[in-house]
This record gives sequence, C-alpha cells and structure tokens, in this order.
Amino acid sequence: MNPLSYYSKTDHIKNVKKIILLPFFTLFINCEEQQRNCKDFYTGTFYSETIVDGKKYKSNFKRNNTNIQIEQFEGVVDSSTVRWVNDCEMVLSSINPKNRNEKKNILIKILSTTDSSYTYEYSYVGENIKLKAKAFKIK
Repeated sequence: MNPLSYYSKTDHIKNVKKIILLPFFTLFINCEEQQRNCKDFYTGTFYSETIVDGKKYKSNFKRNNTNIQIEQFEGVVDSSTVRWVNDCEMVLSSINPKNRNEKKNILIKILSTTDSSYTYEYSYVGENIKLKAKAFKIK
C-alpha cells in the first residue's frame, strides 16, 4: 500500500468524524438552561389558564408577603398557605379544606418565565400526573 494513499484515507476518516460530531457539539451549545426569574412572581395578582381534557379553566389569585394565596376558581374563593421549597417550586396547602381532595397539597414548579408571565406544572404532592398551565401577572 502506498503510504500517501493510507494518509489520504485516514485523513478522510478524521474529516468524516468531525462532520458527524459537529451536530452533537452544536446541540450541546444550544441546550443552555433558560433563565427563570421566579422570585418576580412570589407576590402579586395573577390570572391563570390551563386546559384539562380539552376544556379551558381560568382562575384569578393573589399572593402576598405573608405566604398566603387567595384564589377564585369557578365562583369559589379558596385560601392556601404557600411554602417555597426552592426559588422556583412551591407547595400550596388549603387553609380550610372541605373534603379529602382539598386536604392534598399541590406542588407547583415554575418551568419558564417572561417579564409578565410564567409557565408551570402542577400536581398533587407524591403523584405522577402533572398538568401544565400559564399564569399572567396583572399587578
């Protein structure tokens, strides 16, 4: 075998490897974690929307400095305590639960934020079924 021909083949293989690895390298650069400004949404007045089984549900709620959230959903007002687990996760506990379901705590995880809204997922604590919603800061 001609040494020059061997060099050409190995050089070609190296170039092919570089071309194959380029998309993976680009993918890792673009997988940068999105900035979340969750603390901007610790207090305020909000409007929220979620879709469950094709039906849109809306609610209004206020969170204040005393870690209380007051929500109006389908004409019913409910109050919950808010416990922040970390900067972007909170647990809501109903203050006056009327039934067994209302006694279950709700885990809310903020996934992304904009200057006036946040997208979050929520579920009962310890359960695997998670739903997504979006909240808009009114004040």
